[in-house]
Amino acid sequence: MSNKNLIKSALTSVMAVGLVTVSSAAMAGKPGMEKCMGVAAAGKNDCGTSQHACAGMSKTDGQAEEWVYVKEGTCSKLAGGKIKPAKKS
Repeated sequence: MSNKNLIKSALTSVMAVGLVTVSSAAMAGKPGMEKCMGVAAAGKNDCGTSQHACAGMSKTDGQAEEWVYVKEGTCSKLAGGKIKPAKKS
């Protein structure tokens, strides 16, 4: 399977999780959710990064710094998914 197909598969999985649950914005900070980096589709990221300040501004699929909220335990199952560490206070 090519890298392009793996990315498409991961993005499809992320989108399916999003459709099954409530919108990502409503889930922000809720227990049972984790921030998953590297699997957001273009324009579907949940928050800002060093490249931009807002959700929905990612330019390409699967950017390493972009993240979305997914159900806990889901991120590690997605191709390219990495759990975003919590900010240090």
